[in-house]
Amino acid sequence: MCFLFIDFCVTDKEIKVMNDEYIFRQRTASDIEELNNLALLAFSDYATVLEPDSWNIMKGKIGDAEWLKALHTTTTCFVCTRGEQIAGAAYLVPHGNPTAMFAAEWCYIRMVGVHPEHRGRGIAKILTQMCVDEAVRTGENVVALHTSEFMDAARHIYESMGFRVVKDIGLVFGKQYWVYTLDINR
Repeated sequence: MCFLFIDFCVTDKEIKVMNDEYIFRQRTASDIEELNNLALLAFSDYATVLEPDSWNIMKGKIGDAEWLKALHTTTTCFVCTRGEQIAGAAYLVPHGNPTAMFAAEWCYIRMVGVHPEHRGRGIAKILTQMCVDEAVRTGENVVALHTSEFMDAARHIYESMGFRVVKDIGLVFGKQYWVYTLDINR
């Protein structure tokens, strides 16, 4: 099955962005170490918008080996590669994994991140769409995610895809956060 979009084609196993060398696919076991490194690199810009103590807490969470191991074992992870380098990633957590932010009946997207050298090419949007497509394929009803006031590009992507704010989380790391959902029960 292939879905054609403006500049890319989605297949069951891979997506190739037209006119470039990017490949989108599910992660493999051999990707895990590089994904862990990408997480810190992709979110490193936040060091300039968060207070140092808040950034250190966020960085500690993103770099926590046990948390990352749990993320890899409970999610479907999609990656974007260019050559041998992972350029971006996104994780879909299936319903039944509630948190303080996410209801048990929701699946949710975590850690959409793109390597700084590859930003501005639509990678985050494609990875997010892959998560939504996987949620539809697996029979989920609602896809949720959270984002913040300082994540302008992410909010733009999510809102353009139809995600809507359903919950004001308040201040986290000294910044405003919201939970967004997309109803995919069609």
